[in-house]
Amino acid sequence: MTSTAVPAMPSADPAGSQPVRTAPARYPFTTFAISFGLVGLAGVWTRAAPALGLPGAVPQAFWAVAAIAWVWLMIAHVVRGAKSEQQLIDHLRHPAQGPIASLAPVVAMLLASDLFTWSPVAGRVLFLFALVTSAVFAAWILASWFEGRLGLEAVHAGYLLPTVAPGLIGADVAHVLGYHGLAWGLFAVGAFFSVVMTPIIVQRLSFHSPLPETLRPTTAILLAPPPVAGLAWFTMHGFEVDAIGQAIAGVGVLVLLVQVMLLPRYRKLPFSLGFWSFTFPWPRACR
Repeated sequence: MTSTAVPAMPSADPAGSQPVRTAPARYPFTTFAISFGLVGLAGVWTRAAPALGLPGAVPQAFWAVAAIAWVWLMIAHVVRGAKSEQQLIDHLRHPAQGPIASLAPVVAMLLASDLFTWSPVAGRVLFLFALVTSAVFAAWILASWFEGRLGLEAVHAGYLLPTVAPGLIGADVAHVLGYHGLAWGLFAVGAFFSVVMTPIIVQRLSFHSPLPETLRPTTAILLAPPPVAGLAWFTMHGFEVDAIGQAIAGVGVLVLLVQVMLLPRYRKLPFSLGFWSFTFPWPRACR
């Protein structure tokens, strides 16, 4: 994705005798896609380890890497943000970068699911904190969109992240942690906004100018809702094939085929942070 960093402001130097110093720019929120992809990979190995006869240490190694990446990114953003002249609120309001900030608490939810296996109390505390943070951020960003200043040209598939990702992922984790009623509520939120936001994104991608090269990998995020919804559904409803599961699978197959057709276009793109957009949807689809 494109960086939202604003040009650094030179420090005042009326005498002209000191070298000009510039304030560092904030890191783009797309960096959180690194930890997002890593937790997705850890989830795949968690499911694959029993089937492959691997020791539990294998998936735990991936969870550890994901946790370290998430903590490091949180610290890096705080430290750089303290030195930057760009206000955090302006960074969050950026039409391209703002929605991606929701990845920070969503990753924490997934880390909470693994932490729960080691310490149920710590896992629940981390999950509830991440859930409240996600809910507050989703409400705030939706309210900012409702001001009517957002142009359709700014929309990309990352706009699914503030509402759909916490809803569907949160439903899966909440059920595992024992919050069954909360899980169904979160599933409803994720499903509702998936139905609401996906047509808007498809309209933008189909009838407007192409996305900038650095934003085109975000189209892969459209692959995520069906498999994530399917995982949440089977976790809450039981691992039985039913009409809802088959319907979700049907949508998932179609969006998967669309992504396969887009592979030649993806291959032509120069590498950027946006490529991390591929890492979470594909592991979830493989699960």
